[in-house]
Amino acid sequence: MAKIVIVGAGLTGLSAAYHLEKRNFFDFTIFEKEPIAGGLCRSITQNGFTFDFTGHLLHTSDPYFKKFIADIVSFDNLETINRRSFVYSHDTFTRYPFQINLFGLPSSVIAECIQGYVERQKSRHKSHSFPQWVLQNFGSGFARHFFLPFQRKIFSYDLRGITASWTGRFVPKTSLQEMIQGAIQDNTDETIGYNAHFYYPKSGGIQFWIDKLRNQLTTPIHTNYQVEHIDMNKKIIRFTNGHEEEFGQLINTIPLDNFIHMLKEKPNTTFKHALTKLKCNSVVNFNLGINRPNLSEKHWIYFPEKQFPFYRVGFPHNFARSTAPANCSSLYGEFSHVNISKKRINLLLQASLHQIKKLLKIADNEILIEKVIHISHAYVIYNFWREKYLPSLLNQLANNHIFSIGRYGAWKYSSMQEAVLDGKKIAEQLTILPAKTSYYESPTPSQEKQKEWI
Repeated sequence: MAKIVIVGAGLTGLSAAYHLEKRNFFDFTIFEKEPIAGGLCRSITQNGFTFDFTGHLLHTSDPYFKKFIADIVSFDNLETINRRSFVYSHDTFTRYPFQINLFGLPSSVIAECIQGYVERQKSRHKSHSFPQWVLQNFGSGFARHFFLPFQRKIFSYDLRGITASWTGRFVPKTSLQEMIQGAIQDNTDETIGYNAHFYYPKSGGIQFWIDKLRNQLTTPIHTNYQVEHIDMNKKIIRFTNGHEEEFGQLINTIPLDNFIHMLKEKPNTTFKHALTKLKCNSVVNFNLGINRPNLSEKHWIYFPEKQFPFYRVGFPHNFARSTAPANCSSLYGEFSHVNISKKRINLLLQASLHQIKKLLKIADNEILIEKVIHISHAYVIYNFWREKYLPSLLNQLANNHIFSIGRYGAWKYSSMQEAVLDGKKIAEQLTILPAKTSYYESPTPSQEKQKEWI
């Protein structure tokens, strides 16, 4: 029996393993259902093109994470890139962020956005929903022309049921002065926003740095191990290949809903009642290899308008030339869905391909390769249930020696930086503090009493 078992060898699981070893703790095992490690931080290389599982870019704001990258990968192996991102609406490309780059849009749209911002109804009270938050912070014009239609496309969910707690650093704030300046002239300042600067491997796609991290481990990763069920009472994990593993502490990084579904609970727990409340969407990631150089000089483009099924299109050849053969370009796009048929998904995919080929004037005979990747867990839905009850759920799991962390284990919207730091934090917690000390912030007394999810 290992003292610690890690389920999932995505970035968070690999980080937890790495930091356990850095603390000279080796009494752990790590299991991964796929043939290779990486989770969604993986790349596919075919016919000279390299495609990631959607856009993965390295952003750093934490000093430790920056040092971590330097130690694991070395910045000599990374491209240092200044963002070139745009929004396409009203037949116009405007720079990102939309709220300070109105230049080039129809005058009526500019006027509506600025007037809405000036007349917005501010409130000292916390916004109850994302639409309310947008109206309070940006006004009705920005809500109509960008924020609401764009987020509907990303989440594929009724925005009235989503909180604004996910916005944080992901939505840059603005001022009236910045807004007016960005409306009367082209604003070439690309330093605004958390992703203004980023790093990307010079070769191998995003998988390059995952492979570097994996190679740092001395503990082997058990691949092709799909969890069948977890017995909380006996503290045993059974895999579909028949293998059983006992654990003292369990670090879970697989999606929380999948994990709970496989949980054989104790008589006094009822985690499965949370299954209908844990919401997320799925994403279809389509990739094209194109026999044309310099298809676009942009890094990525956001599409808020309805006529485009996809919400984002990016160009990996502008992240690193190695992602496409000489004199070729590469493109990725994404659209989301929740509980729709395979037929409907295929129709959206065909519509997406038609629209992007039309917009970028790509002929069918220029397409050398088409690769479609289906991602079942993409964006976590920040519904009101999540905000109210998730901390209590995670703490109750921790009280049973199960620590569910990372983007999907902790059911949150987070970056690669946060995945690494989550792994570091749990390694420190489990090798320093008493076994029952919670990894998470302690819930308030009211949260402890809230049992509607049970």
